[in-house]
Amino acid sequence: MEYFVFFFFCGLSAGTIGRIKGSSFFIWFLVGFCLPLLGTILALLWRWEKGEPMRRCEDCGTILPVYEQVCMNCGRDLDYPEEVFRLSR
Repeated sequence: MEYFVFFFFCGLSAGTIGRIKGSSFFIWFLVGFCLPLLGTILALLWRWEKGEPMRRCEDCGTILPVYEQVCMNCGRDLDYPEEVFRLSR
C-alpha cells in the first residue's frame, strides 16, 4: 500500500509539472506513476509547449506548431510559413 501511495504522488507531481509546461496532465501522470522519480525528472527537463511558434494552415485555417510538416486536419503538406506568431495560453 505504501508503494501505491508513493507511485501516486510521483505521478501527481509529474502530471502537474507537465500541465504547467503545457503538455497533457494524464500522459505525464502515467509516466510519473510508471517511472516514479525518473518521470518527475523527465517532466522537469521536457520542453515548454507554451509559447511555441505557431502558423496557420492555408487550406483549412487550423493553427499548428511550426515544427509540424503536415496539417492533421486536412492533410496538406506545409512549407515553412512567412508569418509566425505565438499564442499565449
